[in-house]
Amino acid sequence: MLLDHIHNKYKTISIVGMAKNSGKTVALNHLIHESIEEDVQLGIISTGRDGEAVDVVTDTEKPKIFAGVGTVIATTTEMLPFGDANIEIIHVTDHRTPLGEILIGRVKDSGYIQIAGPQTVKEVKEVSQLMLNIGVDLVIIDGALDRRTSAAPSISDATILSTGAVLSRDINRVIEETLHIVNLFNLPPIGDYITREPIEEAIDRGQIAVIDKNFNTTPINIKTALNCGHIIGDHLKEDSRYLVIPGSLVKNTVEDIISSTKMYKNIDIVVTDGTKIFIEPKDWLRFMRYGINVKVLNPINLVAITVNPYAPQGYYFEPNILLEKMRHYIKDIPVVDVVLGGD
Repeated sequence: MLLDHIHNKYKTISIVGMAKNSGKTVALNHLIHESIEEDVQLGIISTGRDGEAVDVVTDTEKPKIFAGVGTVIATTTEMLPFGDANIEIIHVTDHRTPLGEILIGRVKDSGYIQIAGPQTVKEVKEVSQLMLNIGVDLVIIDGALDRRTSAAPSISDATILSTGAVLSRDINRVIEETLHIVNLFNLPPIGDYITREPIEEAIDRGQIAVIDKNFNTTPINIKTALNCGHIIGDHLKEDSRYLVIPGSLVKNTVEDIISSTKMYKNIDIVVTDGTKIFIEPKDWLRFMRYGINVKVLNPINLVAITVNPYAPQGYYFEPNILLEKMRHYIKDIPVVDVVLGGD
């Protein structure tokens, strides 16, 4: 059971998709079904709008979100009437969205729901805590679209990643892209407190900075690392130990650092977590060969991967083959096809 990997271990869990139609809603419905069977009270939040009947991008029918009696949901005043579940409103929050105020309700008669949730990390955490205070056993945060930031450790205790055929008609490409995200989520963290403290301070200030071997911090006077790799490279010295990048790490920044200095081989580039890295698998492997080292302030706790062998474009992989291949390459994390069943 997918629920076995998270129940009684975590209070908040996010489900994120590699892309739209990667099977995230199917995984969510499976968890809801298992929770009903095991009498686990769920809270469900979305980091945007989800649950609509038709995918607005591919114009194909989407799986609906089914909520059982007792499930606690966060949605908005405008989205509430679009589901057929009977919802008792428990609390109206101070958080507003383009779809109205966010409210928390309990399902009185089971049915399909449409959910729309908070727009910021802070609001997601606050609504999650409100649900836990109400008495839910587990809050599931449904990451809308492919917003992998929902997996950030600042949002949830643990993460389930949904992947599948929608990524490519080539099964090996699907596995390569999934393995890449798994590797980013599992990047090694900065360890001891002495090292973490100046790095945390720079990230909290949103400051790109170089930290030397004596833990002295030199801020770089740029607002973003984008298109500034050469400036960053000029600040790397013999005694530099860490380069802190609070925002996104992209291909061009790394390439410009490599082309402007050899000192990059002596440092660790530190980002907040793996969701901040936007580099394709082949470029990432090339950078690793060049000697680029990347660490994170906070690792992502990836506890399961779900696979969807079917793509909305009409093609599919043999379910058992996709599952077996994915498990061959990803051994330390449970890989599950919730439709196929089994362990």
